[in-house]
Amino acid sequence: MTDSAEADAGGGDGGGAVVSLGDGWESGGCGRRPEDGAAKGVVAAFGQTMKTLRLREGLDRAEFGNRIGYSAATVASFEQGRRIPSPRTIERADEVLRAEGLLCLWKEEVERAQYPVFFQGMAVLEKEAVELVSYDTILVKGLLQTEEYMRALLGMRRPLLDDGTIEQRVASRLARRAIFDRSPAPFLCFVLDESILHRPYGGKAVLRGQLEHLLLIGQQRNVQIQIMPIDREDNAGVNGPFTVVRRKDGKTFVYAEAQGIGSLQTDPELATLAAARCGIIRSQALSPRESLNLIEGVLGSL
Repeated sequence: MTDSAEADAGGGDGGGAVVSLGDGWESGGCGRRPEDGAAKGVVAAFGQTMKTLRLREGLDRAEFGNRIGYSAATVASFEQGRRIPSPRTIERADEVLRAEGLLCLWKEEVERAQYPVFFQGMAVLEKEAVELVSYDTILVKGLLQTEEYMRALLGMRRPLLDDGTIEQRVASRLARRAIFDRSPAPFLCFVLDESILHRPYGGKAVLRGQLEHLLLIGQQRNVQIQIMPIDREDNAGVNGPFTVVRRKDGKTFVYAEAQGIGSLQTDPELATLAAARCGIIRSQALSPRESLNLIEGVLGSL
């Protein structure tokens, strides 16, 4: 799920290497739907491979589905490329069909297919990150959103999204939460503009649940949530929201999105400047403890 699907506004600095976030962007859950034409091709090819192996084993869809925990209708959706199985489902199917790893070879490509092309590379980076620092001005970061908040935002999109697309995007965004459970744990810092805490997207009950979730996530030792106060007279983040990701190999990337258009900066100088800008923004924002106290105060006033 991308942050454009959250209707994030703002973008990155111009210049530098802006690369596509699809396949080859950088060298070196069940029920989800492929987001674009190329992705549909990957999922369809995987589905045909799984069907061929199933028929080889003499299993009908109902029996095979029973063995991997799904209905015959869902198996049909997998085989016809209309639904994306989770990595665990692919592993289980590989075992049941005695594919000896053949289906597992598709795991990364099939998982990537759930995202729009321009976000696929960023989705990979999130899984590889040892450090992720973001600044957001309009919405709670996708990684921090509750399911209710997600649905409220997706329901506001114009043109309107159909129910199937909304379900797919909710599922893919929820899948990204795995970053919080990784070991070793990455360092995660989210700076949010204070105005976000007061935007009742979906109603006060949805906002209340979202603020409670921020307080819960903010208690994790590897997570820091900071609030940029509205009354700050100096804010290094005036260019808009962006995310800086650092991998284990030391490479740093900058991702920014606006109106469904995403860009990934790979130029080392621009990445260094963005990381420095993140540091300034964090120094201007409230401390994590002060930020959680502020969130508690806003929650108490609802």
